[in-house]
Formats: sequence, structure tokens, C-alpha cells
Amino acid sequence: MSEQVAVPSKEQVLEALKVVKDPEIPVNVVDLGLVYDVDVRDSGEVDVTMTLTSIGCPAQDIVKADAEIAVMRLPGVNAVSVDFVWTPPWTTAKMTEDGKRQMRMFGFNV
Repeated sequence: MSEQVAVPSKEQVLEALKVVKDPEIPVNVVDLGLVYDVDVRDSGEVDVTMTLTSIGCPAQDIVKADAEIAVMRLPGVNAVSVDFVWTPPWTTAKMTEDGKRQMRMFGFNV
């Protein structure tokens, strides 16, 4: 008899995504404000809706793969879908206070 593993919470998924960094900006995608929504279904399928700092970002495939791997590591996750959206567009106003602090440490004025 196999034991059922509970699916992670939205907060646990967001915490897992904090290992994913924008290759051009040394801050994680959560604190940058790039993650717009997380949906965790009882089946263990997780949908992540996010954006990038610019539409033509050449690192889109890297960020997507890193996000999928980070979320798949969580117990109870069976599948991950990362979808990029461009509306609303990202601005620095979407960053967390911690993200802004990190950016200031790297010399960015936010």
C-alpha cells in the first residue's frame, strides 16, 4: 500500500522558485516580481504563470527549465507547466522589498 504525499502549497512553490534567477539580474524570479500566479491542483499538477523583464529575453528557455526543475523537486508534484505572459508588462514596481534591496546592493537604483 503506497502512502499519498500531500501536494505543496502555493507558498511552498513560490519558495522553491526562489532558486531560479534571471541570468542577467542577480535576483530570483519571485523577488523580481516575475511570477504572476501559481496554481496547485490536487492531482499534483502545478501551473506557473510568469513573465520576463523583456519580451525578447534570450534566457526564456533557461528560466523556464530552471523553474520546472525547481518545482518538480517538491514532494507531491507530478507535473509542472510554466507559461509566459506579457500582459501586464513587468516593471520594477512589481518587485518585492527584498528584491529591491538586493538590486540596490548590486548598484541598481530601484
